[in-house]
Formats: sequence, structure tokens, C-alpha cells
Amino acid sequence: MATYKASATGKGRAGAAFSPDANRELQRPRRRRMRWSAPVAAASSTQPQPQPPAASTSTSPPPPSSSENGSKKAKSKKASNAQPLNAQQRAAYIPKKNIRNFSIIAHVDHGKSTLADGLLEFTETVHTREMASQFLDGMDLERERGITIKLQAARMRYTPEGGEPHALNLIDTPGHVDFSYEVSRSLAACEAALLIVDASQGVEAQTLANCYLALENDLEIIPVLNKIDLPGADPDRVLAEIEDLVGIDATEAIMCSAKQRIGIKEVLDAIVARCPPPPAEVEPANPLRALIFDSYYDAYRGVVVMFRIVDGSIKKGDKIRFMNSGVEYDIDEVGVISPKQVPVNDRALEPGEVGYLCASIKEVAHARVGDTITSVANEASDALPGYQEATPMVYAGLFPTDQGQYNDLREALEKLQLNDAALSFEVENSPAMGFGFRCGFLGLLHSEIVQERLEREYNLDLITTAPTVVYEVLNAKGETVVVDNPADMPPPDRRREVREPYVRVDLFTPEDYVGTLMELNQDRRGEFITMEYLGTGAGGGRTKLSYEVPLAEVVCDYFDAVKSRSKGYASMEYTMTGYRKNNLVRLDVKINGEEADPLSCIVHKDKAYGVGRDLVDRLKELIPRQQFPVPIQATIGAKSVASARIPAIRKDVLAKCYGGDISRKKKLLKKQAEGKKRMKAIGRVDVPQEAFMAILNKKEN
Repeated sequence: MATYKASATGKGRAGAAFSPDANRELQRPRRRRMRWSAPVAAASSTQPQPQPPAASTSTSPPPPSSSENGSKKAKSKKASNAQPLNAQQRAAYIPKKNIRNFSIIAHVDHGKSTLADGLLEFTETVHTREMASQFLDGMDLERERGITIKLQAARMRYTPEGGEPHALNLIDTPGHVDFSYEVSRSLAACEAALLIVDASQGVEAQTLANCYLALENDLEIIPVLNKIDLPGADPDRVLAEIEDLVGIDATEAIMCSAKQRIGIKEVLDAIVARCPPPPAEVEPANPLRALIFDSYYDAYRGVVVMFRIVDGSIKKGDKIRFMNSGVEYDIDEVGVISPKQVPVNDRALEPGEVGYLCASIKEVAHARVGDTITSVANEASDALPGYQEATPMVYAGLFPTDQGQYNDLREALEKLQLNDAALSFEVENSPAMGFGFRCGFLGLLHSEIVQERLEREYNLDLITTAPTVVYEVLNAKGETVVVDNPADMPPPDRRREVREPYVRVDLFTPEDYVGTLMELNQDRRGEFITMEYLGTGAGGGRTKLSYEVPLAEVVCDYFDAVKSRSKGYASMEYTMTGYRKNNLVRLDVKINGEEADPLSCIVHKDKAYGVGRDLVDRLKELIPRQQFPVPIQATIGAKSVASARIPAIRKDVLAKCYGGDISRKKKLLKKQAEGKKRMKAIGRVDVPQEAFMAILNKKEN
């Protein structure tokens, strides 16, 4: 491209002639396009302000959506506060009449954690830059699975319009049936509960179960309809279901959308107005009685105890006694959870408040969940009722892959039991697995969570045996023996009968899936009780099915089968009903002639062949091939009901023979066969972890 330079003659170097006006045009800088912006009202200038384009004056902006309205409501509330409250201001003293202790209960995935996030954000308990989805779910495992595993507490400070400041102590709870013990513990520390119901799904199985737990604790129930912004929401139908199934008045139910932050203020106002304060008869001068509802172990501070003060007061420096264990400690730190731990040094915590304490407690057995804290100087005479002991529904063995980690596993289980009171364990010795522990869980999901937490938080490599339930065996002497391990079942000649536990299963499902769920229960030896139609709605009619099913058929893959057959729309809840006599046998597994006790199970005799056939086929796929053939058998006593054979890895010993006499080839093959025989006699087969879980994933015929 040619470059031109103006000269006195008006010609450029390239010889191109142009006028002086053109020269000035080339030297003039290019103008920048200016965008119109609205004039600032506070600015005072004599210059004329630019006017907006004509098109913008004729076009009006679209009306804001409901979600934008909800966001504006939340933002307008935040804008009204001059400065957000810091942690010490949230932990400041609040009169007892302005304290509200409440919990959030709901079915899985109905929006408990999202609503808790909305409450924390609206009350500015958590700064906007620190806010994250599922804020109270602190474990990575909770965020990965999208469920709440542990109850979490948080103190909020809220001032209603024209009212006084209130302290709102929130306890978020799990929604899965396997963690119902966490729900019962949190409800014992509250006076009210927010019952969250999905406006599109309606009342589910765990909605009823958690609501009944709250009613048993004599709590005020505040119904809240969540997810009203969804296209499939039907609030009128859901309100009718709440009144018909749950049996509570839903005329004052709150409509909200926790995700869009709609109705958050109404929820807070309802908590202040409808949640009762702590009882009036409790006073700070009374003897101290505080209920431990949760605790965990910290490597630096020891056991950290979460408690609710029922009577009396507690402060830093007090000497306390745990009434069940009888040990005494001096308090090093006391404070509130908002939602991080905030030490309170300038005052004492009084009745109705929820807090934590540290007292350099190194023994995890000294501060158990459900124990009562009292003061040594002003000791209480009677302990609080505490909690009912959790009854394990499923038992499984936990063994370290390296026996050198046995003591580490013991310490990890003791610390985890401090945080998960529903876990129970005892020492177990298996000939195949070595030393380990027999652990009791509330369900199959509970066992999976415990195993993952042990492996992640304590860096352990574990092997988990197939879970079993508790059976009652009447032996030849007429004594009833409790059997939670198939290896401990007496032989047939030493027992009269075997009784297995039954549960009542309540299924809530759309009417399109009633037939396939009834077929599932019949295949699982279930007995039909009743069927109830719950009405119709936008998504069709809903039905409640009730069956009595053996617990052994429920704990394995029943929940997955229900979700699969109903395309995820059905929900379930089960409760223990008792024991019944059945024709049960012990199915043993032999690998290379040796019994594998961890793979033994107790099954109904009519299903023994199908379970055994499926089990040996799965083991054949999972156990790697060896240098010798490995036979696998499923046996009942001395009778084999199913068998399979893993062929040996064979070396081609004839590859070096390029002809020659046949006797040379026979000699090599005979030598190889003798080596295989000797190897089979002394060889050992390592069974991978997947083989122990193969019994769980039984294929449906």
C-alpha cells in the first residue's frame, strides 16, 4: 500500500495529486462512536445532555418475571440494612422470648438444603461472596451424591418489620430413610419443624415418616410448599394431600421457591410468629442440663460437643460433668454455630440456646450423643431422657486389606461413631479375611456412606462383606439364639426353626406403575395388605401400596428396583413389624475347595438354586484366572446346588517342538499337568472386593 506525504506543490511522493482539503482529511483523527448513556441526576452542567434514541422511548421493557420479583424482594431487604451483621453481633444476647429453635424436614430432593441456603442468604448470615449451593452440607460426599447425610446447625439473627431482633436456630436434617436417626435427634432439640413439600411431586413416603416423628415430639408443624415456580406445580392438589394424608391444617401453608428466593421472607415471618419460644419455667439460675445432639472429633481440640441448653446456663471456665459417663472437664471454649463456630467469651449461654463447647476431651467415649451435661458447682439431680438407642437393620463385616491397619480401623470407627451415633461395631475374626469388625447399620445406603467416609477421611483400604439382617434361631434345646452372621448359624440337626424379620413397606406411586410394583413385591415374597387411591392431579392419579416383605429382600436392591420399575417416580418407607418362621437355609460358597465365609448368606430354600447359580456365575467373571483351574461351588450343607469352573491360564509347551516323535510332546504335556496339579494343591486364590459385593446386585429373572 502506497504512503503519501503532503508537499508544497500539493503532490505526494508517488506522484498522486490531491487537493489541500483531501490532505486535511487524511490527517484528521478518526472519530470514535459514542454510546448514549442516561444523564446522572446529581451532576450539574450547563452543557446540553444527549438524548436517548427515539426507538428507546417508544419501546417499554418487558415485565419482570416471578423469579426476578423474588430476587428483588431479597435484595431490597439486604439494601435496607446499612451494614451486614458480623459473627459477634449474630452471637449477641437475645432474650429467651425471642429465641426460635426449628428444624427442616422433608422427603429426599424436596429442597431442604436449598431453602436453608435461602434463609442464610436472606438473613445475611453468610456473605454473598462465600455463598455456595448446599452450604450446610460440608462433606464432599454430600455434594457428590446431592443428599444430606449429617444434621447441621446454624444460628441466624432476624428482625421482622416493626419487631425486635430474634435468634433463629436452624437444624437441617437428612431426608433418606437410612438417616432417620439423625432426624429424630435434631427434632428433640427443637420446638417447631418446617415441613417442606414439593409442589409438583406432592406428599411422599419420607414426608409422612418425618412428619410423624415431629408429631411424636409434640412440635409445631409449619407446612411449606416449595418449587411453586415449576411448570408442573399443582399447589391445590398438594395442599389437599397434606390435609388428607398428613392430617394437619394446610390453610396457612407458605408458597415459596427456594431456588428463585421467592417467599423466603414469609417463611421467616412464619417462624417468628408460629414457632413457640423455649418453655417459661426454665431459668438460668436453675441447675444446668444440656442435651448433646451431635459431636465430632478434632485432631487439635479433641471432642467438640454440640448441645441444646434445656435448663441453667454455661460459660467458659465452668467445670462440667457428663452424667452418663461421670467424667468431669473444664470448658476451654464455648460458643454458637452461625454457621461457623463463633466463640462467646463475654457472656453465658442460657436456656433455649444451641451452642458448642471444647474441653480438651481426648476420649471419644466420654461425650456420647444423648448424654446430659451438668455443672459440678450446681449439679442437676435427674438427667434428660436422651435418645432411644438406634436398632441396626443391616450387618456387614469391615476388614482392612492390610492387617497392620487393624488398630487404625478401630480408632477410625470410634471417632466415626462419635459423629454417627447409629453406627455400632464389634470385633470379628474371619479365617479368610483375618481380624476386622462386624458393624451394624440402619440400611444399605448407610453402610456405603460409612465405608466411603472411612476410606476418605482416615485413608483406609477396606473390604466389606455382603450385608445380612438379624435372624432368630430356635435351637434343639429350645433356646432362641440371635444370628447376625451366616457363619454363626447352627447346622440343621441343631436347630428347630429359623425366624426372619419382616417390615411393612409403604409405596407411593403414580397409577401407571401399580402393576409392575405389585409384581416386584410378589417376587420378593411380599404379602399384600392394602391399596389406597390418593386422588388425581396434573400427572395422573397416585396410589399408596402397602406390603409386608422380608427385610432380607429389602436391604439388597429393592430400592433400586422400585426406582427402575417406576422410572424414578415412586417413593418408599418401611418400618419393622416383627419376626416370622420361614424355611431358610445357609448357602455357602466354596472357592477351590475352601469355604469363603464372607460370601455365605441365608436365603429361602425355594430361591437357593437361583441365588447360588447367579452368585457362582458372577464370581466366575470377577475372579481373575490362575495358573490352575479354580472350581466354584454354591452348597447347602454337603449338597452342591450350583457350580462353575474358571479355566487355567495355559502355556503352550509344544511351541518349541517343530516335529519329532509324539512321545516328546506327551512327555511335555504330562510334566505340565503334574505342575498344574501341584499348584492347585498349594495355590491360593485372591478374591477381589467386587466379588464380595456380587451378592448384592442379583439380576432379576
